[in-house]
Amino acid sequence: MAKDGPDTAVALRARALRLLARREHSRAELARKLAPGAESPAALAELLDSLEQKRQLSDARYAEARVRQLSRKYGAARIRQDLKANGVGGDLIDGVSGEGELERARAILDRKYRSPAATREERAKRMRFLQSRGFASDVIFRLLSSRFDPAR
Repeated sequence: MAKDGPDTAVALRARALRLLARREHSRAELARKLAPGAESPAALAELLDSLEQKRQLSDARYAEARVRQLSRKYGAARIRQDLKANGVGGDLIDGVSGEGELERARAILDRKYRSPAATREERAKRMRFLQSRGFASDVIFRLLSSRFDPAR
């Protein structure tokens, strides 16, 4: 069935709540998803303000959930980049710390590679892998220099 026009305020609110029931969304992400069905940008902004006032929509909760989800696979730089891409404010992005990054990098490396790097080429490959995952250079060097054994 084809839709004739924009959603009413009630239908737009119901759609927003369905999206929020599935998972947390940032304000910008929810606005992007709801914009095609909104009557006007003003009506959409009013709905988003209402959801924030009722604490049904929260960038802080979204950022916390997203950091928890991404920290299993990525470093702080990649997580910050993802939050910024999803419209999270600068103060919440600055709250993402590199704390525990060495342990996370070690766990990710151990899952991907079973044995220590035996050659310089293998070590370089692992460095590139960790860099692509958003880990800081000092963390990568600390981790791989302690595991690198040229005698092997």
